[in-house]
Amino acid sequence: MSGGPGSGAPSAASSAPPAASPTSAAASLKAHVTEGLRPRLSWLAAATVLCVCVPPGQAHIDSSVQVTAGDIAAAVLVACAALAALSRGLRLPPNVLWVFGPMVLALAVSTLCARDVVMSLTGFVRVLEIFLLVPAAVMLTLRRRRDSMIILGAVALAGLLQAGIGIWQVVTHTGASFAGRNTRAVGTFGAVDVMAMATVVGYSLIIVLAVILTCSDRRVRLAMVPAAAVLGVALGLALSRGSWLAVTAGVAVMLALWSRKLALRAAVGAVAVAIVVVGGFGWQSSVLGERAQSITASFTQPDQSVGDRFSLWTTAFGIWQDNPVTGVGAKGFPAHRDGYAPMGLSSGSETEDPQNGYLRQPLLSPHNQYLLILAEQGLAGVIGFVILLGGLVVGLARRRRADLAWLVAAGFMTTSLTAFAYGDLGGPTCVLTAVMIGMVAAAALSGPAERHPLQPSGRRSRGRRSYGRPDGGGSERPLVPGPRRSAVRALPPGGPA
Repeated sequence: MSGGPGSGAPSAASSAPPAASPTSAAASLKAHVTEGLRPRLSWLAAATVLCVCVPPGQAHIDSSVQVTAGDIAAAVLVACAALAALSRGLRLPPNVLWVFGPMVLALAVSTLCARDVVMSLTGFVRVLEIFLLVPAAVMLTLRRRRDSMIILGAVALAGLLQAGIGIWQVVTHTGASFAGRNTRAVGTFGAVDVMAMATVVGYSLIIVLAVILTCSDRRVRLAMVPAAAVLGVALGLALSRGSWLAVTAGVAVMLALWSRKLALRAAVGAVAVAIVVVGGFGWQSSVLGERAQSITASFTQPDQSVGDRFSLWTTAFGIWQDNPVTGVGAKGFPAHRDGYAPMGLSSGSETEDPQNGYLRQPLLSPHNQYLLILAEQGLAGVIGFVILLGGLVVGLARRRRADLAWLVAAGFMTTSLTAFAYGDLGGPTCVLTAVMIGMVAAAALSGPAERHPLQPSGRRSRGRRSYGRPDGGGSERPLVPGPRRSAVRALPPGGPA
């Protein structure tokens, strides 16, 4: 008979899927709970970002080795990331070695060839922290898309905190002294690091703008608009001409990459607003207006600040001419400055605020990151630095995607490349810059080199997802590859069907 046991027809019991055993279900639930409760290293990276905002105080000026709360937090982050890499089998992409390696090698050679090796060793550790250790640790923390959001959120929060404090300082006349009045916003950093607040606020503005462009939720975009306005006001009140130019360049590139029409409309709107504000309200006679007008006069009628900067650039170039290959070693610029400085160079910069009082700070760098590396590390260091920056830029271009992390990376790189032409890395914000470099490296060096066109918010790229990238499509695949798992599946009780 057709229904007999020897007919070969599957029975109802055999056709039903095997029931999951209580043991396997409990194990699966336990694994999910453990994964959810496991502390994320990205929270430690976020805490490192927030520690940057801790006031460094006046004591770090008098010391040749400056250790801030951000440096301590960064050391803990690097140690925890290294332990996680050893215990969990995490590894960095192989192209990290070719991008970061040449600069580290050049730095080591210049340190060994320095006239003062002991002093140069402290600079070696500092540069290694900024351009290798912290970025590598940040890359190891980015296991999921949520990790990227945690770190970027911490940077945005730090910028909003500094912006609020800076605006309050201008309103209450408790900021740094400028033109005889305490009307310069400096945040928690004080006048001892007058550029620090502008740096943090600028990075935060880049992130907030990227959220406005990429987020598909209209409520989130509307909530970010007043945040961007607060950050823009604080950036203006910082009175940092270089930061204005750098952030403007970063914003322009982000808008152009996202939508050329949007970039053109934004440019026309900015010009219209500037005409109304300057011409209609007469702000050209205010401190902010005079500061903006001085940008165009920097080459024809430079003020004392710009003149000292040009003199420092000449000094750095002269140091390099006598030490062309390996430079004078990290942290060697101050020791050789007076032997090459023009007669018109000031002996130091003057700062004053209600917290620290009047201070005269020595000029310890040429205020140009490219020339600083040229003077201290020579041609070898410049070649390594160009390889690092070029590798990140090329990596971003090859992995172009319509997501928040990629757009922030593009804006940050543009801002940094511009900022390096008028300033150098120093002070407590170095750690923040190192964290952002790690975010850029994760976007530029992780995953296959696939090019996806940027699209307006609310649309998703139809291309294949990139392995290990925190993309905007909601991928939760690991950013840093972990240990291989067995591909053998457990068979149901009774063997194969």
